[in-house]
Amino acid sequence: MEFLTVNELSILRWVHILAMVYWLGGEWGVFQTSYNVTNRNLSLEERKRHMETAYRIDILARTGIVLLLPLGLHMGKLYGFVPLLEGAGIWWMWLFFAIWLAMTWTAFIKRETDIGITVTMLEEKLRYPLILGLFVVSFMAFQGAGPIESGEGNHWYPAKMALYAFALCIGLFLRLVMRRWTERFRILAQGPDAVEEAALEREIAQARISAYIYWITISGVCFLGAVKPF
Repeated sequence: MEFLTVNELSILRWVHILAMVYWLGGEWGVFQTSYNVTNRNLSLEERKRHMETAYRIDILARTGIVLLLPLGLHMGKLYGFVPLLEGAGIWWMWLFFAIWLAMTWTAFIKRETDIGITVTMLEEKLRYPLILGLFVVSFMAFQGAGPIESGEGNHWYPAKMALYAFALCIGLFLRLVMRRWTERFRILAQGPDAVEEAALEREIAQARISAYIYWITISGVCFLGAVKPF
């Protein structure tokens, strides 16, 4: 049984690293592609092609984001940090995140339709209680209470969880910007619109600033998981 547990941890850790790589790398790809999305010197069709490329890169990053939490919770259960997930709890947890991942991919596949935009908005709303819950549970863990059991020397786990929740906050804004790309390009397809162009450039400029904070936060999550400093 111990041998199986060690292998389970190793496999989960491997997938966790892959998810983190796709998250970080995907966000960089979207960041670079956004320059051409807002380039008024390009034709609208060319800009839409770059937007399509950004969406195709971003879906891997979104997949990584969604998978990181259940993978982390599963490993936390094996470490003894999340006893709540013993027994059937682990399967209910994975079912919840499977539904979340299905919503993410549905929003991607249907991104050019009203259904896709609706599912994207629902997926965004799902994050609000999740983010709040992660912050609350992390804070309680530092107080020695709540469902996360982490004593001295193991505070890196709730700290990593809180930093992940902060990254989700930034991700919400970046998701909002990308959703608005589709909406604004629908209007631009009807003809030149200076107001929509200005709004597009303003939002992406704000998103680029957020992206730098995003990368610092992601590197912080990596550091806590790899070094376990406290």
